[in-house]
Amino acid sequence: MSRPCHAIDEQLIARLCQEARLAPRRRTHYNIHPSPRDPVQRFLNVMQPGTYVRPHRHLQPPRWEFTLALQGAATVLLLDDSGRVRERLELAPAGPLHAVELPAGAWHTVVALAPDTVLLELKEGPYLGAAAEKDFAAWAPPEGDPACPAWVERFAAALPGEVLAASVEAT
Repeated sequence: MSRPCHAIDEQLIARLCQEARLAPRRRTHYNIHPSPRDPVQRFLNVMQPGTYVRPHRHLQPPRWEFTLALQGAATVLLLDDSGRVRERLELAPAGPLHAVELPAGAWHTVVALAPDTVLLELKEGPYLGAAAEKDFAAWAPPEGDPACPAWVERFAAALPGEVLAASVEAT
């Protein structure tokens, strides 16, 4: 039996943006792939400004990640082991940068710069569960920590060469 096609239309995006606005984490996602076992995971990541994405990498096994901005704007930060910003990549549908493929095992985070930011993400599968999928940076607080809003502000302003861990802890 064939799988029905997945259409991504304005109605779906509007519903997901509303869900993200109401969610305590200020984000939601929508899986396009049919199963966690799928060899390529495809989903929409819908984010509002203020959501905290703890810096992480996909290490077991190392996996690449592709992100395309469909709506809004976001910054992707590539980091080194100590939390120093290696690259700042600003994504928006109107460009100049629309998408980025992160190398396997790279430390990264993302911050929404505009309301109702919608990112299409592709990753190697299968999905092994959150605990197995992500290696979180020890130098960044876990989600829900009272310091997270300060980290989000720092992510939004961070430039290449800055060390995030030291600058946020000093505030």
